[in-house]
Amino acid sequence: MSFGHDFRSSATTSGWGAQGASLDAGLRAYMLRVYNWMASGLLLTAIVAYVVASGSLRHLLFHAVPRAGGLVESPTMLGIVVMMAPLAFVLVMSFGINRLSLQAAQTLFWLLCATMGASLSSILVLYTGTSVMRVFLVTSCMFAATSLWGYTTKANMMKFGSFLMMGLFGLIIAGFVNIFLKSPAVYFIYSVIGVFIFTAFTAYDAQRIRVTYSQYAMYEASEITAKRSVYDALALYLNFINLFQFLLNFMGVRNSDS
Repeated sequence: MSFGHDFRSSATTSGWGAQGASLDAGLRAYMLRVYNWMASGLLLTAIVAYVVASGSLRHLLFHAVPRAGGLVESPTMLGIVVMMAPLAFVLVMSFGINRLSLQAAQTLFWLLCATMGASLSSILVLYTGTSVMRVFLVTSCMFAATSLWGYTTKANMMKFGSFLMMGLFGLIIAGFVNIFLKSPAVYFIYSVIGVFIFTAFTAYDAQRIRVTYSQYAMYEASEITAKRSVYDALALYLNFINLFQFLLNFMGVRNSDS
């Protein structure tokens, strides 16, 4: 009896160990897939932004407007539409998460990244290339460190999800209100809170991705897991883009002619 019990315990322990090792390997592969999607999306965004800002497309999206002190680059009607387009793609992906196929989700992700690049081309018009690169490197370091911390920490970040969403909605409202107020003080506070919120979202999403994979990996079909990796990459991508833009408010150096 004793030998039988010991054998079954050993076999069970071995089975759980093998399952745990398989789960760890699957998680590493999944995280690599998510970050590859995110990095590829950022690369596409950067390429499109550069092409639009440095080519003839720039004149379709921006035109010179006389202001006090000289001419200022301002978006055309088409430019405004392009700037709003990424939000439309995010909404379509968010509301269609259960209806979209893997191929549709992937296509929408690429289209979102491309339109985001066209939208962000205004940054290359307003700010010097050197300061944009500097802010991008700072954002990359902050994002990598925060994401790694969120992935490895034992602190429960999941309980802060609702607070972060409330903060995000408050941030959106404050930004909209300040369009009319045009208050430098409000804009500064808005930018500080924006950096804090999206830094926290980066840690939160890194942990959320790890936790949800562990919960669903054994039960999901491979296509559903692949589609979820696109959505997880989208969350991290948006965190990076927003963090980059808020940091640019502090560290960016404007072109003398803008």
